[in-house]
Amino acid sequence: MTDTLDLDHLKQWIGRSEQASDIVTAQLVKGLRATLFLDIGTPAEGDAAPFTVHWCLAQPVAPMAELGPDGHPARGGFLPPVPLPRRMWAGGQLQFLDTLRVGDAVTRTSTIADVTLKHGSTGPLCFVAVEHIISTERGVAVRERQDIVYRELSSAAAAPAAPAAAPAAQHRESHFADAVLLFRYSALTFNGHRIHYDRDYVTKVEGYPGLIFHGPLQAALLVNFATKLRGAAPKQFSYRGVQPLFDGGEFSINANETAAGLELWTSNAAGAPTMKASASW
Repeated sequence: MTDTLDLDHLKQWIGRSEQASDIVTAQLVKGLRATLFLDIGTPAEGDAAPFTVHWCLAQPVAPMAELGPDGHPARGGFLPPVPLPRRMWAGGQLQFLDTLRVGDAVTRTSTIADVTLKHGSTGPLCFVAVEHIISTERGVAVRERQDIVYRELSSAAAAPAAPAAAPAAQHRESHFADAVLLFRYSALTFNGHRIHYDRDYVTKVEGYPGLIFHGPLQAALLVNFATKLRGAAPKQFSYRGVQPLFDGGEFSINANETAAGLELWTSNAAGAPTMKASASW
């Protein structure tokens, strides 16, 4: 597959931009609050939305005929056509500058920032970095860097190196990862990626043992946990996935105090970390 991966060609996408707009509705806020284990309430005009609501807004909408076998839109267009079949969020950084609220008209400006190639134990890894600016009539609300990783399909069978054991958590809450939770988040974000809801596809085609918990859903839960602990959203939040989190068991959201803010992570039922993050105020 690397023989056909022309990095110079893919780098021609660096600098490409696109804009999309949407409106924060009360119904969206209700659905997202419910999915993030928050109090649903009765959101009204001007009420605050969860801090990662922008991941539910102005998502790409492709005709059914233009979807790839994994449920994603076919390669090309805004994102570079990386010729590796598996695509997942690797991590990212967020700056929260203003709160998005019910009734806000939101514009997202997205730009391809970088395309890089690395070689890991499971084969070639192509990283695409996308920068997003989320704005309302009040100004910029969120600045984001999103890191997307593309990899070989056959690498699912290879066992990744186990991440270092998580420390004891000073703050912890646990929930159950089931198919309904993953379906709800896929619906809220208009995410057709079949690894999150199609068990036959994810186990028989991609070779995973179960449905895969969304990276941004884990990040959203960590942001809300940090906000709950400190009473305000962090000004800076960075996160990276360290191994997949699968459905069918308990998972935990964890945090420890640090000199700079909070160290946060999600863990699977065995206590192994699946996403790590840091937050500062």
